[in-house]
Amino acid sequence: MKIISYNLRKNRALAEIGALADEHEADVLCLQEAESVALPARLGHMHLVHATERNRLGLAMYVREERFRTRSAHAFQLKKSLHDRMLAPAHERLLGARLHDLETERDLVVASFHAAPLTALNSLRRHQIHAALGELRQLGPGLPALMVGDYNYPVFKGRLDTEMRNHGYELSLSDKRTYTRYKMFRGHFDFATSSGLDIKSVQTLGRGLSDHLPILVSAALREDTLVPVPA
Repeated sequence: MKIISYNLRKNRALAEIGALADEHEADVLCLQEAESVALPARLGHMHLVHATERNRLGLAMYVREERFRTRSAHAFQLKKSLHDRMLAPAHERLLGARLHDLETERDLVVASFHAAPLTALNSLRRHQIHAALGELRQLGPGLPALMVGDYNYPVFKGRLDTEMRNHGYELSLSDKRTYTRYKMFRGHFDFATSSGLDIKSVQTLGRGLSDHLPILVSAALREDTLVPVPA
């Protein structure tokens, strides 16, 4: 399956998402900094599963209907940074969906995530990541899970990687940097956290109108997770 994650930079790159999903034959499209009122209900063979409504920097998810059936989708609040409390850019920083894969007849959880901005500490972002993964476990107990998005985590990823592995998750960075707007903050901001999946590749795609570059995650369910679930 192919999953694209893209931070739209306050919806500036909205016009690109249809062609992006079509060009790369995406099965799931996870968005950050999207305005729900401006999002189309459909993008070709994809339909909008859910979008946050209270956020100035919103989250959204599209899925290819020939591949997936949506069982449930929810947005979740996470611990707020001082930036969130003062400027209120985001109430929910996680949007998760439990999907039924019609090809494998297996359920999995996919999520779009947007961590606190760089004004916050890495410790807060780690707290948000752990809390987000906890919410996804509740959404689909024991199911394979993939969380993609803007982690705002440019440095000291070694500690995060160790913590993820200790909790049964894999941290996957893309082949090239995903944020290059400011010299001192260049790096991999957008990546993936997964469990029960084989991550074949994470590719940074071409630059568009956003200050983030989209990423394309190619993943497959692990053999030990391929147990059919009733549709």
